[in-house]
Amino acid sequence: MITSADITVEELIERLDKGETPVIIDVREDWEYQESNIAGAQNIPLGTLPQKVADLEDLKDREVIVQCRSGARSANAKAFLQQQGFNNVRNLLGGILAYNKAQG
Repeated sequence: MITSADITVEELIERLDKGETPVIIDVREDWEYQESNIAGAQNIPLGTLPQKVADLEDLKDREVIVQCRSGARSANAKAFLQQQGFNNVRNLLGGILAYNKAQG
């Protein structure tokens, strides 16, 4: 298993600005996602991730960026997905708080 380096908000914004469409999984609760989210992110609350992991099988060898409010829940999601055989999971450092701050 490869332990992937986490991703900074600046790196993600730069990639999105270039038109890249990375796989982003937002592990916050639905109400948090509705308040603010990264365009294109898929919302799978951390508590439901074990039930949804089978739906993500085709992403095992792709880069998957996980994010939450500040980076703690997504760190747990990264560890869980890696245990399930996902090879390239990256945590968005600082989460949506840092993302929104960087966006101005």
